[in-house]
Amino acid sequence: MKAIAEGLFTDETPARLIGGKDRETGRIVFPCPTASTYEPVPLASEGTLWSYTVQRFRPKSPPYAGPEAFAPWVVAYVELPGQVIVEARLNDVAFEDVKVGMPVRFAPSPLNPDLSDSPYIPAYVPAGGAA
Repeated sequence: MKAIAEGLFTDETPARLIGGKDRETGRIVFPCPTASTYEPVPLASEGTLWSYTVQRFRPKSPPYAGPEAFAPWVVAYVELPGQVIVEARLNDVAFEDVKVGMPVRFAPSPLNPDLSDSPYIPAYVPAGGAA
């Protein structure tokens, strides 16, 4: 799986996002900054949906590099416990079933599912159970 940017995911299976831990304060951020004051750390693979919106129109190109046949998607803000809140897509759930507080797990997805060599982007899917 090739990530859309270098150093975004771990190589392990299942993959995890790579955050940055400030060496002085211990604060974790995402993505990991290139500054030497940050140490790369794998982030939790499960979290809770903190907030969301639905992207209902095709973003401008550039920078958008997704499929021409646009389909709306959920933009999720996922709280990784004790770490950070990250922005990513939320897949495999109907818009009307998305609920703040629902458990989710990291599951990177292709930017353009119609292309076999499409780079992968950060994404989550419902982890199951009630919110």
